[in-house]
Amino acid sequence: MREYLLTLLITAAVTYLLTGPVRKFAIVAGAMPEIRARDVHREPTPRLGGIAMFFGLCAGLLVADHLENLKEVFVNSNEPRALLSGAALIWLIGVLDDKFEIDALIKLGGQMIAAGVMVVQGLTILWLPVPGVGLVAVTQWQGTLLTVALVVITINAVNFVDGLDGLAAGMVCIATAAFFMYAYRIWYGYGIEAAAPATLFAAILMGMCLGFLPHNMHPARIFMGDSGSMLIGLVLAGSAISVTGQIDPDRLNLFSGSERSTVHQMVPAYIPLLLPLSIIAIPAADLVLAIVRRTWRGQSPFAADRGHLHHRLLEIGHSHSRAVLIMYFWSALIGFGVLAYSVNSASMWIVLGVVFLSAIGLVMLLLPRFTPHAPRWAERFVPPRYRRYGVPVEAAEEGAEAATEAAGEDAQAPVEPAPAAAVPGLNGATAIGGRPHSTKGRKVRI
Repeated sequence: MREYLLTLLITAAVTYLLTGPVRKFAIVAGAMPEIRARDVHREPTPRLGGIAMFFGLCAGLLVADHLENLKEVFVNSNEPRALLSGAALIWLIGVLDDKFEIDALIKLGGQMIAAGVMVVQGLTILWLPVPGVGLVAVTQWQGTLLTVALVVITINAVNFVDGLDGLAAGMVCIATAAFFMYAYRIWYGYGIEAAAPATLFAAILMGMCLGFLPHNMHPARIFMGDSGSMLIGLVLAGSAISVTGQIDPDRLNLFSGSERSTVHQMVPAYIPLLLPLSIIAIPAADLVLAIVRRTWRGQSPFAADRGHLHHRLLEIGHSHSRAVLIMYFWSALIGFGVLAYSVNSASMWIVLGVVFLSAIGLVMLLLPRFTPHAPRWAERFVPPRYRRYGVPVEAAEEGAEAATEAAGEDAQAPVEPAPAAAVPGLNGATAIGGRPHSTKGRKVRI
């Protein structure tokens, strides 16, 4: 575990330290398109954050290759090299899209090629544990199609959900934490070495997201762009594929005892089918709804709009930060709920806990305008949004007296209208669609 944590920390540190220079490079390179109709941010923000994330991935793999226990993953398996090859290809496509805007169909083809590169090098689905049937071996073509489909779906699901500051990186990090705990339990608890690559990939992915989040939280100073969203989507899919089709359920020694006991014990064998889906449950739902919505209107499935889940949360009255936290909550509930059920599927308390937390999540969705206020005596110690009157009482009274005196001294002076309050900067990133590249007339703080 210590080596995994060390790999995670180094990946996060490299990503964090490189994001600042990458931001300046993106501004100089002009990878900072103007505001589009579907965007929620109010000023041009540089992209290309995926550059820092990719170098964080490389650093994590390099460090793991030199650690005593983790280097065996590179000796016994070709999956790390397969993941790095596919990640490099998809990252390059994302960088070009962030700068020059590549056609959506070309990006789709690039995603399929990146998945094919991983399949050729051995990162593919070999068999599937099917409930009620048992272990089902798949042919080479079936495994290739399943692998490519899972990679493409995961990449685009993460891509579609990348619309608010810190949303995609935070959701992927939370879901990957649940996946890391599951993969580590399979590797350490059952002694199955085939789960070691997936555990390593999950640790590195968490480091990439954690290192980038401080720069991407609201208000974001840089967006990950397609170079980042497609990259973390591919790494997430690679982790799921590594543990889904590589682990033989027979090695878990599950088929013992009564029939009912065997059914409950078989749950960990089926979780590889469910946990990858639960990780991308919300992004995948957003992807499906977007495709249905756009085709129903007679549009292309790749035509961007403002109908995503995070856009709807903003429309019903949630603030930017609250919309992101709600998406975090549901991602954690689904991922860790499935993880808890895999550990003890016979416990009714787990089901009741998930139901109770789901009810809390629904209440949060239905209270978009509820803002907690601090007591009067504590208002000076909290941010303005939590103050009942916005400013401490003494400051408000002094401001009112000063305004009254000024009005009495110069009652006949023409009153100039106060400048309009600036619209709060709801920064966010979207992944697909036309992006004009001119930033003329706009100043950007480096």
